[in-house]
Amino acid sequence: MLKNLTRTSFCYFFVVFFSNINYSSAQTFELKGRILDAETQEFVDGASVTLKGTAFGSLSTGGGYFNFENISKEKYTLAINYEGYTTYEQPIDLKKDLDLGSIYLVKKGASGTGAALQQTIRATNITRLFNERPNMIGGNMIYGIPPEATKVEGNNYLDSKWNTASLLLYRDQKLLEGYRVRFNITSNLFEVIAPESSQVTTMPGLRVQNLVWVDSMYMVPRYFVNGMDFLDEGSPISGFFEILVDGELPLMRRTMAIFKESNYNTALMMGNRNHQIIKRNIYYYLVGKDVIEVPSNRKKLFAIFGDKEEEMKEYVNSNELSIKDPSTLFKLFTHYNSQYPNFKPIMTQLLEDNQRKTY
Repeated sequence: MLKNLTRTSFCYFFVVFFSNINYSSAQTFELKGRILDAETQEFVDGASVTLKGTAFGSLSTGGGYFNFENISKEKYTLAINYEGYTTYEQPIDLKKDLDLGSIYLVKKGASGTGAALQQTIRATNITRLFNERPNMIGGNMIYGIPPEATKVEGNNYLDSKWNTASLLLYRDQKLLEGYRVRFNITSNLFEVIAPESSQVTTMPGLRVQNLVWVDSMYMVPRYFVNGMDFLDEGSPISGFFEILVDGELPLMRRTMAIFKESNYNTALMMGNRNHQIIKRNIYYYLVGKDVIEVPSNRKKLFAIFGDKEEEMKEYVNSNELSIKDPSTLFKLFTHYNSQYPNFKPIMTQLLEDNQRKTY
């Protein structure tokens, strides 16, 4: 009787155990999307689509579409490769059937100003990623910075908060999407947090060709390009420029971190007790690959617009604008470039950080 009971118990365990295995394996989902050319918006057939580290792989067909079925609930990295285009990678946390919608591939070799940047990293892609992660809505930024010396006020970050970003790397034109980053101006170093991770790693600025991040204060995309692609008196530049206005005559901004020593006078009890790190904005225009600082002199400023010099003067005077105001530069360059075909503004207003001083 005991033998029969043991056999019955084992059989019951066997049935329940394998029933649970079959039930677990039944939880599979579908993953699909469509691949398009970022510049022409035309579909891309024949692109290799894989889930890295798995046996799932196919080619986009029938208008750029791809579709994976029977995929287990798990975290994956979607990789897309097509000859002549940048490698695309996107983290996927598969918990249900997922339609990624349109995915844009970008041709290799894009460089230069905001126009090239828009071709390499689409603001719509960043916004879509931002909105698809509800925990990021309202700014899932990690506030606060590592403790600094008590005698130093300020920090060396372009923005001390973490911003959701995408980065285009020089090597293999690899595109990283959905990362959280902040940039140390002084060391030319990115601090990076991968999607679905809390671990901070560092990446030298020399590896990043350009990037776009969603500003943590204004919640709009901002575009940055590596100064190594430009020349200052014939030499490449270390650090990053923000593209403010793109077009025939681009306007760019570079933020510098300046260390200001304490000037406190103990005897008179006057001055600043602490050292300070002050952010300084410098504005440039681009001619070919040469970056040239925007003149502060009124006559020299209008001269850079060539045969439209008088028209630009009239624009400033009729709108009662002050050329000492950075927003005037933004409006002036926007007005100038808007007169040329295919102009597309990349921002509607100049974004300023209160921590920065403009020179």
